[in-house]
Amino acid sequence: MLRLQFLATVLLLLSTPGHLTSQGTVRHVATIASLQEYARYFHLQNVLVHGEFVESDARIVLRGGEQDIAVQFDGVAATSGLVEVRGQLLDIGRFEPEDIRLVTYGVTRKSEWPQPGEELLLFVTDVTDTTFATTPSVRGLATQPWRFEGQEVTVVGQFRGRNLFADLPSAPGKSRYDFVLRSADAALWVTDLRPKGRDFDLSVDARFDTGRWLQVTGNVTQNRGLVTIAGTMVAAATAPEAPRTANEAVETAPPLTPAEVVFSSPYEGEIDVPGYTLIRIQFSRGLDPDTVASQIRISYPGPQTPGTPAPAPLEFQQTYDAGIRAIAITLAQPLDRFRAVQVELLGGLRAFDGTSVTPWTLTFMTGGQLR
Repeated sequence: MLRLQFLATVLLLLSTPGHLTSQGTVRHVATIASLQEYARYFHLQNVLVHGEFVESDARIVLRGGEQDIAVQFDGVAATSGLVEVRGQLLDIGRFEPEDIRLVTYGVTRKSEWPQPGEELLLFVTDVTDTTFATTPSVRGLATQPWRFEGQEVTVVGQFRGRNLFADLPSAPGKSRYDFVLRSADAALWVTDLRPKGRDFDLSVDARFDTGRWLQVTGNVTQNRGLVTIAGTMVAAATAPEAPRTANEAVETAPPLTPAEVVFSSPYEGEIDVPGYTLIRIQFSRGLDPDTVASQIRISYPGPQTPGTPAPAPLEFQQTYDAGIRAIAITLAQPLDRFRAVQVELLGGLRAFDGTSVTPWTLTFMTGGQLR
Protein backbone atom coordinates (compact mmCIF):
# COMPACT_ATOMS: atom_id res chain seq x y z
CA MET A 1 0.00 0.00 0.00
CA LEU A 2 2.81 2.38 0.90
CA ARG A 3 4.55 1.54 -2.35
CA LEU A 4 1.43 2.43 -4.34
CA GLN A 5 1.09 5.73 -2.47
CA PHE A 6 4.76 6.50 -3.19
CA LEU A 7 4.33 5.80 -6.91
CA ALA A 8 1.20 7.97 -7.03
CA THR A 9 3.13 10.83 -5.40
CA VAL A 10 5.96 10.50 -7.92
CA LEU A 11 3.52 10.57 -10.82
CA LEU A 12 1.87 13.68 -9.44
CA LEU A 13 5.21 15.45 -9.09
CA LEU A 14 6.21 14.48 -12.61
CA SER A 15 2.94 15.83 -13.94
CA THR A 16 3.31 19.35 -12.54
CA PRO A 17 4.40 22.23 -14.79
CA GLY A 18 7.10 23.18 -12.30
CA HIS A 19 8.77 19.82 -12.79
CA LEU A 20 8.50 20.09 -16.55
CA THR A 21 10.00 23.54 -16.69
CA SER A 22 12.85 22.50 -14.43
CA GLN A 23 14.08 20.16 -17.14
CA GLY A 24 15.68 23.16 -18.79
CA THR A 25 15.81 26.94 -18.45
CA VAL A 26 15.69 27.67 -22.16
CA ARG A 27 12.98 30.16 -23.06
CA HIS A 28 12.06 30.90 -26.67
CA VAL A 29 11.11 34.45 -27.58
CA ALA A 30 8.27 34.03 -30.06
CA THR A 31 5.13 35.53 -31.54
CA ILE A 32 1.68 34.00 -31.47
CA ALA A 33 1.98 33.49 -35.22
CA SER A 34 5.17 31.46 -34.77
CA LEU A 35 3.60 29.37 -31.99
CA GLN A 36 0.74 28.51 -34.34
CA GLU A 37 2.93 27.80 -37.35
CA TYR A 38 5.50 25.69 -35.47
CA ALA A 39 3.37 24.12 -32.73
CA ARG A 40 5.33 20.87 -32.87
CA TYR A 41 8.62 22.72 -32.27
CA PHE A 42 7.26 24.76 -29.34
CA HIS A 43 5.13 22.03 -27.73
CA LEU A 44 5.92 21.89 -23.97
CA GLN A 45 8.65 24.51 -24.42
CA ASN A 46 9.03 27.63 -22.28
CA VAL A 47 8.06 30.65 -24.37
CA LEU A 48 7.90 34.43 -24.02
CA VAL A 49 5.41 36.44 -26.09
CA HIS A 50 3.99 39.97 -26.14
CA GLY A 51 0.31 40.74 -26.55
CA GLU A 52 -2.89 41.92 -24.90
CA PHE A 53 -5.51 39.86 -23.10
CA VAL A 54 -8.93 40.19 -24.75
CA GLU A 55 -12.23 38.38 -24.51
CA SER A 56 -13.21 36.24 -27.48
CA ASP A 57 -16.10 33.74 -27.63
CA ALA A 58 -16.68 34.03 -23.86
CA ARG A 59 -13.09 33.23 -22.92
CA ILE A 60 -9.81 35.09 -22.45
CA VAL A 61 -7.21 34.90 -25.21
CA LEU A 62 -3.85 36.55 -25.78
CA ARG A 63 -3.75 38.67 -28.93
CA GLY A 64 -0.51 39.69 -30.60
CA GLY A 65 -0.74 41.53 -33.90
CA GLU A 66 -3.76 39.94 -35.55
CA GLN A 67 -3.33 36.45 -34.03
CA ASP A 68 -5.02 34.99 -30.93
CA ILE A 69 -4.16 32.05 -28.70
CA ALA A 70 -6.19 30.53 -25.86
CA VAL A 71 -4.67 30.85 -22.39
CA GLN A 72 -4.86 29.05 -19.05
CA PHE A 73 -3.50 30.83 -15.96
CA ASP A 74 -1.30 29.20 -13.33
CA GLY A 75 -1.68 31.36 -10.21
CA VAL A 76 -1.48 34.65 -12.13
CA ALA A 77 -4.15 36.98 -13.46
CA ALA A 78 -4.82 38.78 -16.71
CA THR A 79 -4.10 42.52 -16.79
CA SER A 80 -5.08 45.19 -19.27
CA GLY A 81 -2.74 46.72 -21.79
CA LEU A 82 0.36 45.30 -23.45
CA VAL A 83 1.99 42.51 -21.44
CA GLU A 84 4.97 40.20 -21.57
CA VAL A 85 3.75 36.65 -20.99
CA ARG A 86 5.85 33.67 -19.96
CA GLY A 87 4.54 30.15 -20.02
CA GLN A 88 4.44 26.82 -21.85
CA LEU A 89 2.83 26.07 -25.18
CA LEU A 90 0.58 23.01 -25.14
CA ASP A 91 -0.45 21.33 -28.38
CA ILE A 92 -3.38 19.40 -26.94
CA GLY A 93 -3.54 16.90 -29.80
CA ARG A 94 -0.01 15.73 -28.99
CA PHE A 95 -1.13 14.43 -25.59
CA GLU A 96 -2.92 11.16 -25.11
CA PRO A 97 -6.47 11.84 -23.78
CA GLU A 98 -5.68 10.04 -20.50
CA ASP A 99 -2.36 11.87 -19.91
CA ILE A 100 -2.24 12.78 -16.20
CA ARG A 101 -0.57 16.14 -16.95
CA LEU A 102 -3.74 17.47 -18.56
CA VAL A 103 -5.43 17.59 -15.16
CA THR A 104 -2.74 19.96 -13.89
CA TYR A 105 -3.05 22.10 -16.98
CA GLY A 106 -6.81 22.34 -16.49
CA VAL A 107 -7.65 20.62 -19.77
CA THR A 108 -10.90 18.65 -19.69
CA ARG A 109 -11.69 15.50 -21.66
CA LYS A 110 -13.37 16.13 -25.02
CA SER A 111 -15.79 13.98 -26.97
CA GLU A 112 -13.54 14.31 -30.05
CA TRP A 113 -9.85 14.56 -29.29
CA PRO A 114 -8.10 17.15 -31.51
CA GLN A 115 -5.42 16.32 -34.03
CA PRO A 116 -1.90 17.74 -33.48
CA GLY A 117 -1.91 21.44 -34.28
CA GLU A 118 -5.70 21.83 -34.07
CA GLU A 119 -5.95 23.13 -30.49
CA LEU A 120 -3.20 25.16 -28.84
CA LEU A 121 -3.13 26.46 -25.27
CA LEU A 122 -0.66 28.84 -23.65
CA PHE A 123 -0.24 27.84 -20.00
CA VAL A 124 0.63 31.21 -18.44
CA THR A 125 3.01 31.24 -15.46
CA ASP A 126 3.99 34.93 -15.37
CA VAL A 127 2.55 38.22 -16.62
CA THR A 128 4.33 41.59 -16.50
CA ASP A 129 3.43 44.95 -18.00
CA THR A 130 5.55 46.06 -20.93
CA THR A 131 5.64 48.90 -23.43
CA PHE A 132 5.20 49.17 -27.17
CA ALA A 133 8.50 49.00 -29.04
CA THR A 134 9.30 52.39 -30.55
CA THR A 135 12.96 51.92 -31.46
CA PRO A 136 13.86 48.94 -33.67
CA SER A 137 16.01 46.27 -32.06
CA VAL A 138 16.34 42.53 -32.53
CA ARG A 139 14.18 41.91 -29.45
CA GLY A 140 11.64 44.56 -30.40
CA LEU A 141 11.22 43.01 -33.85
CA ALA A 142 11.11 39.47 -32.46
CA THR A 143 8.38 40.27 -29.92
CA GLN A 144 6.36 42.98 -31.73
CA PRO A 145 7.05 42.61 -35.47
CA TRP A 146 3.68 44.17 -36.35
CA ARG A 147 5.03 47.50 -35.06
CA PHE A 148 7.71 47.60 -37.77
CA GLU A 149 6.40 45.47 -40.64
CA GLY A 150 7.12 47.08 -44.00
CA GLN A 151 9.53 49.61 -42.47
CA GLU A 152 13.25 50.01 -43.08
CA VAL A 153 15.16 49.45 -39.84
CA THR A 154 18.73 49.19 -38.62
CA VAL A 155 19.56 46.73 -35.84
CA VAL A 156 22.66 45.28 -34.19
CA GLY A 157 23.01 41.63 -33.29
CA GLN A 158 25.35 38.67 -33.06
CA PHE A 159 25.87 36.63 -36.23
CA ARG A 160 24.59 33.06 -35.70
CA GLY A 161 25.11 31.60 -39.16
CA ARG A 162 22.40 29.60 -40.87
CA ASN A 163 20.64 28.91 -37.56
CA LEU A 164 23.66 26.96 -36.35
CA PHE A 165 22.46 27.09 -32.73
CA ALA A 166 18.79 26.33 -33.43
CA ASP A 167 17.68 29.78 -32.26
CA LEU A 168 14.62 29.64 -34.55
CA PRO A 169 12.23 26.85 -35.57
CA SER A 170 12.62 27.04 -39.34
CA ALA A 171 14.27 28.90 -42.20
CA PRO A 172 12.81 31.27 -44.81
CA GLY A 173 14.83 29.77 -47.65
CA LYS A 174 15.07 33.06 -49.52
CA SER A 175 18.75 32.98 -50.55
CA ARG A 176 21.94 31.00 -50.09
CA TYR A 177 23.25 33.54 -47.57
CA ASP A 178 20.26 33.74 -45.17
CA PHE A 179 21.51 34.01 -41.60
CA VAL A 180 20.26 34.48 -38.04
CA LEU A 181 20.93 37.61 -36.01
CA ARG A 182 20.56 37.31 -32.22
CA SER A 183 20.65 39.76 -29.32
CA ALA A 184 20.08 38.75 -25.68
CA ASP A 185 17.25 36.18 -25.76
CA ALA A 186 15.74 37.09 -29.15
CA ALA A 187 16.62 36.23 -32.74
CA LEU A 188 15.42 36.86 -36.30
CA TRP A 189 16.40 36.03 -39.87
CA VAL A 190 18.28 38.25 -42.32
CA THR A 191 17.69 37.40 -45.98
CA ASP A 192 18.87 38.57 -49.40
CA LEU A 193 22.16 39.85 -48.00
CA ARG A 194 25.58 38.24 -47.90
CA PRO A 195 27.32 38.74 -44.52
CA LYS A 196 30.31 40.38 -46.17
CA GLY A 197 31.74 43.85 -45.78
CA ARG A 198 34.90 45.76 -45.15
CA ASP A 199 37.40 43.44 -43.44
CA PHE A 200 34.93 40.56 -42.96
CA ASP A 201 33.38 37.77 -45.01
CA LEU A 202 31.44 35.40 -42.77
CA SER A 203 30.39 31.86 -43.59
CA VAL A 204 26.78 30.96 -42.79
CA ASP A 205 27.91 27.36 -42.16
CA ALA A 206 30.86 28.00 -39.81
CA ARG A 207 30.42 28.33 -36.05
CA PHE A 208 33.86 29.89 -35.96
CA ASP A 209 32.37 33.12 -37.35
CA THR A 210 29.45 33.33 -34.93
CA GLY A 211 31.23 35.54 -32.41
CA ARG A 212 31.01 38.55 -34.73
CA TRP A 213 28.51 41.38 -34.25
CA LEU A 214 26.86 43.01 -37.24
CA GLN A 215 24.77 46.08 -37.98
CA VAL A 216 22.10 45.24 -40.55
CA THR A 217 19.75 47.55 -42.43
CA GLY A 218 16.71 46.30 -44.33
CA ASN A 219 12.93 45.98 -44.52
CA VAL A 220 10.93 44.02 -41.93
CA THR A 221 8.62 41.25 -43.12
CA GLN A 222 6.70 38.36 -41.58
CA ASN A 223 6.15 35.10 -43.42
CA ARG A 224 4.98 31.72 -42.07
CA GLY A 225 5.58 32.82 -38.50
CA LEU A 226 9.16 33.96 -39.13
CA VAL A 227 10.30 37.55 -38.60
CA THR A 228 12.86 38.55 -41.23
CA ILE A 229 14.80 41.56 -42.39
CA ALA A 230 15.27 41.70 -46.14
CA GLY A 231 18.75 43.16 -45.88
CA THR A 232 20.18 45.96 -47.96
CA MET A 233 23.33 46.90 -45.99
CA VAL A 234 25.61 45.19 -43.47
CA ALA A 235 28.57 46.47 -41.47
CA ALA A 236 30.73 45.28 -38.59
CA ALA A 237 29.53 46.31 -35.13
CA THR A 238 30.51 45.95 -31.49
CA ALA A 239 28.59 44.10 -28.80
CA PRO A 240 26.31 46.23 -26.60
CA GLU A 241 27.88 47.23 -23.28
CA ALA A 242 24.70 46.95 -21.23
CA PRO A 243 25.41 44.77 -18.17
CA ARG A 244 23.69 41.41 -17.96
CA THR A 245 22.06 40.49 -14.68
CA ALA A 246 22.26 37.01 -13.19
CA ASN A 247 18.84 35.97 -14.45
CA GLU A 248 19.65 37.15 -17.95
CA ALA A 249 22.47 34.67 -18.53
CA VAL A 250 22.73 33.41 -22.06
CA GLU A 251 20.81 30.17 -22.39
CA THR A 252 21.95 27.37 -24.62
CA ALA A 253 19.21 25.65 -26.54
CA PRO A 254 18.92 21.91 -25.95
CA PRO A 255 19.59 19.55 -28.84
CA LEU A 256 16.63 19.38 -31.17
CA THR A 257 14.84 16.15 -31.80
CA PRO A 258 15.32 14.72 -35.31
CA ALA A 259 13.22 16.27 -38.05
CA GLU A 260 10.52 14.02 -39.47
CA VAL A 261 8.01 13.67 -42.29
CA VAL A 262 4.67 15.30 -41.45
CA PHE A 263 2.82 14.80 -44.76
CA SER A 264 3.09 12.84 -47.98
CA SER A 265 1.15 12.48 -51.20
CA PRO A 266 0.37 9.68 -51.93
CA TYR A 267 -0.22 8.72 -48.31
CA GLU A 268 0.92 5.48 -46.66
CA GLY A 269 -1.08 2.50 -47.91
CA GLU A 270 -2.93 4.45 -50.60
CA ILE A 271 -4.19 2.32 -53.51
CA ASP A 272 -5.14 2.99 -57.12
CA VAL A 273 -2.47 5.68 -57.44
CA PRO A 274 -1.95 6.88 -61.06
CA GLY A 275 1.31 5.79 -62.62
CA TYR A 276 2.33 9.34 -63.50
CA THR A 277 1.77 10.71 -59.99
CA LEU A 278 3.98 13.43 -58.50
CA ILE A 279 5.29 12.35 -55.09
CA ARG A 280 5.41 15.08 -52.41
CA ILE A 281 6.98 14.81 -48.96
CA GLN A 282 6.81 17.59 -46.35
CA PHE A 283 8.97 17.85 -43.23
CA SER A 284 8.64 19.26 -39.73
CA ARG A 285 11.72 21.45 -40.28
CA GLY A 286 13.61 22.76 -43.27
CA LEU A 287 16.27 20.56 -44.87
CA ASP A 288 19.89 21.00 -45.83
CA PRO A 289 19.48 20.97 -49.63
CA ASP A 290 22.94 19.49 -50.15
CA THR A 291 21.88 16.24 -48.43
CA VAL A 292 18.69 15.63 -50.43
CA ALA A 293 19.90 14.19 -53.73
CA SER A 294 21.55 10.98 -52.55
CA GLN A 295 19.16 10.10 -49.73
CA ILE A 296 16.02 9.06 -51.65
CA ARG A 297 15.37 5.60 -53.10
CA ILE A 298 12.29 4.44 -55.02
CA SER A 299 11.71 0.82 -55.99
CA TYR A 300 9.19 -1.97 -56.52
CA PRO A 301 9.38 -4.04 -53.32
CA GLY A 302 8.65 -7.73 -53.30
CA PRO A 303 9.99 -11.16 -52.40
CA GLN A 304 13.46 -11.90 -53.67
CA THR A 305 14.44 -15.22 -55.19
CA PRO A 306 17.67 -16.46 -53.59
CA GLY A 307 20.65 -15.70 -55.77
CA THR A 308 18.90 -13.07 -57.91
CA PRO A 309 19.96 -9.41 -57.70
CA ALA A 310 17.60 -6.88 -56.15
CA PRO A 311 15.68 -4.81 -58.70
CA ALA A 312 17.35 -1.56 -59.64
CA PRO A 313 15.92 1.60 -58.01
CA LEU A 314 13.62 3.64 -60.23
CA GLU A 315 14.97 6.78 -61.85
CA PHE A 316 13.56 10.16 -60.85
CA GLN A 317 14.30 13.83 -60.36
CA GLN A 318 13.64 15.74 -57.15
CA THR A 319 13.32 19.40 -56.24
CA TYR A 320 13.31 20.89 -52.75
CA ASP A 321 11.15 23.92 -51.85
CA ALA A 322 12.56 25.52 -48.68
CA GLY A 323 9.52 27.78 -48.36
CA ILE A 324 7.17 24.88 -47.62
CA ARG A 325 9.85 22.41 -46.40
CA ALA A 326 8.87 19.87 -49.06
CA ILE A 327 10.45 17.59 -51.66
CA ALA A 328 8.68 17.03 -54.99
CA ILE A 329 9.69 13.87 -56.89
CA THR A 330 9.05 13.39 -60.62
CA LEU A 331 9.59 9.89 -62.00
CA ALA A 332 11.50 9.40 -65.22
CA GLN A 333 8.70 7.21 -66.60
CA PRO A 334 5.22 6.16 -65.45
CA LEU A 335 5.03 3.48 -62.79
CA ASP A 336 3.93 -0.04 -63.72
CA ARG A 337 0.27 -0.81 -63.25
CA PHE A 338 -0.94 -2.73 -60.18
CA ARG A 339 2.45 -2.63 -58.46
CA ALA A 340 3.52 -1.81 -54.92
CA VAL A 341 5.91 1.15 -54.85
CA GLN A 342 8.26 1.96 -52.00
CA VAL A 343 9.81 5.38 -51.34
CA GLU A 344 12.63 5.45 -48.79
CA LEU A 345 14.38 8.37 -47.09
CA LEU A 346 17.80 7.16 -46.00
CA GLY A 347 19.81 7.97 -42.90
CA GLY A 348 22.01 10.70 -44.38
CA LEU A 349 19.27 13.30 -44.81
CA ARG A 350 19.82 16.36 -42.58
CA ALA A 351 17.75 19.31 -41.42
CA PHE A 352 19.00 22.85 -42.02
CA ASP A 353 20.28 23.03 -38.42
CA GLY A 354 22.42 19.90 -38.84
CA THR A 355 20.15 17.49 -36.97
CA SER A 356 19.22 14.21 -38.59
CA VAL A 357 15.95 13.38 -40.33
CA THR A 358 14.26 10.23 -39.08
CA PRO A 359 14.53 7.53 -41.80
CA TRP A 360 11.13 7.00 -43.36
CA THR A 361 9.39 4.63 -45.77
CA LEU A 362 6.24 5.14 -47.84
CA THR A 363 4.49 2.27 -49.59
CA PHE A 364 1.55 2.66 -51.95
CA MET A 365 -0.13 0.69 -54.78
CA THR A 366 -0.60 1.84 -58.35
CA GLY A 367 -3.86 1.25 -60.20
CA GLY A 368 -4.64 0.54 -63.82
CA GLN A 369 -4.31 4.13 -65.00
CA LEU A 370 -0.94 5.13 -66.34
CA ARG A 371 -1.68 8.62 -67.60
